Amino acid sequence: MDVNGKVLSAAALACALAAPAMGETVPPRQIVVTGEGQVEAVPDMAVISLGVTNQGKAAMAAMGETSAAVAAVLDRLTAMGVEARDVQTRNISVTPIWSDPGNRGGTPEISGFAASNTVTVRVRDLDRLGAILDTAIGDGANDFSGIRFSLQDPGPQEAEARKRAVADGMARAKELAEAAGVTLGPVQQITEMGGGGPQPMMEMAMARGGGMPVAAGEINVSVSVSMTFAIE
Repeated sequence: MDVNGKVLSAAALACALAAPAMGETVPPRQIVVTGEGQVEAVPDMAVISLGVTNQGKAAMAAMGETSAAVAAVLDRLTAMGVEARDVQTRNISVTPIWSDPGNRGGTPEISGFAASNTVTVRVRDLDRLGAILDTAIGDGANDFSGIRFSLQDPGPQEAEARKRAVADGMARAKELAEAAGVTLGPVQQITEMGGGGPQPMMEMAMARGGGMPVAAGEINVSVSVSMTFAIE
């Protein structure tokens, strides 16, 4: 092989070593960030969970007493303006009550039954929330398991939170690009991430209308987005 042939062979070998292996793709130059946006809002709706639990010797008797008490509570709530569409049964259960043999030993026996009926109620007029709670408890509701404040239409707040999340993501991407000494390219992909429903905040204001004092406060509507940018 002459000198020219050796030079060409060496050049070809260098090119082969420098080129990616066949089928191997070069990963794109990208910056991936997460943007977050939050909007505070005053709630205009409350969701309460309440019910009745009673005990009896027979399962049917316990459930009958419980059902009658729940029906009385719901009738009063209807009279106070709560619509049927805002009431939903959450749980109905009948469980045995076992006797304790104590020091006598022996096998536990069923001594009665506990019947429970729980419903969720949406209260769209927060001015009446305290009075509604008072009425429900006064009419026999003995199982109160929580209250959650929300928005009847969170759409506008969610839209604003999305805008803030995208703006936050773009700002983060620019900071990273400047720190790395690269030029930020266009957005290639935006994905909204889950888990951004209204959340209660610590700043509270007492609900109006008398009755049981309830702190309505503010809620936080948040949105998170994942954004992918090209690096030019």
